Amino acid sequence: MRVLRSFLKPGWLLLVLLVIAFAAACFAILAPWQLGKNSDTEHRNDLIRAAVDTDAVPIDQLAPPGSTLDPNNEWHEVSLRGRYLPDDQVMLRFRYSQERPAVEALTPFQIAGSGRTILVNRGIVANNENGQVSVPVPPSGDVSIVARLRKSEGTSRGKEPRVEGGESTAYTIDTAQLSRLTGLPLDPYYLQLSPNQPGSLGEIELPQLESGPFLSYGLQWLAFGVMVPLGAAYFIYNEVKARRARRADGDDTAVVETPQPTTKSERDRIRHTLREAGFRSGNDVHAAPGTQVGDGSAGIADDDAVKTRLAQRYGK
Repeated sequence: MRVLRSFLKPGWLLLVLLVIAFAAACFAILAPWQLGKNSDTEHRNDLIRAAVDTDAVPIDQLAPPGSTLDPNNEWHEVSLRGRYLPDDQVMLRFRYSQERPAVEALTPFQIAGSGRTILVNRGIVANNENGQVSVPVPPSGDVSIVARLRKSEGTSRGKEPRVEGGESTAYTIDTAQLSRLTGLPLDPYYLQLSPNQPGSLGEIELPQLESGPFLSYGLQWLAFGVMVPLGAAYFIYNEVKARRARRADGDDTAVVETPQPTTKSERDRIRHTLREAGFRSGNDVHAAPGTQVGDGSAGIADDDAVKTRLAQRYGK
């Protein structure tokens, strides 16, 4: 019990708390975070596979007027007819195409006969060699297009859409923010224009159907959550064994050491004892260098001599 009580110290208690906190974080936060991302990626891949194998349907069938987008309908192709509103076009910045900076053109599209306006991502356009970008205008008049349903994105603080140099720009496709910027009542989702459609620009390819490293990361955090407590327990177990072994060895070979004088009164008493012993038997005490033995009044020159006498008479 004494060995076990020795672990009830701040350092050991802090180590135990850190191990428990780390294991709890692995099981409750880190592993679920990565496994959740893996589940989201797998779900997205399933939606894309299903959408690719499905023909386009009228937009009202999957996204009726006044409704929000069903997440299970994302990536499906829909068909619609209407006209582009190029005067309210927004440029999506910080995109890359062919290893060059690029923009994506977000153009509102008014659906014929319903008055609905939905944002259409017409595609990507890379900057030219002079760093300038020229985005072709969409066709005028009513056109029929096919596009994929996409859910709206969020906007980080300080990255809200704005007007720069007389041109509307944005960093993400947040339909609520873009509706306020353009003043148009946009639907709460947008369309990604399919290739070879009226007004289409450079194709934005579908995401690759791969799971990524999230599953392996999640399993690694679970493994860490198990290994760290086991490692700490094994370390404590070895420390307990070592302390018990040292304690047992100390009991078997215990030696009573001669106490060393620590105060002036003790040293004076020892000097007096040694002088008396010298009178009784001159052979008992041998003078150390610098010490005089004579008529009984001789003393010890220094504390080292006192210690030497004690060792000679009583042993170390």
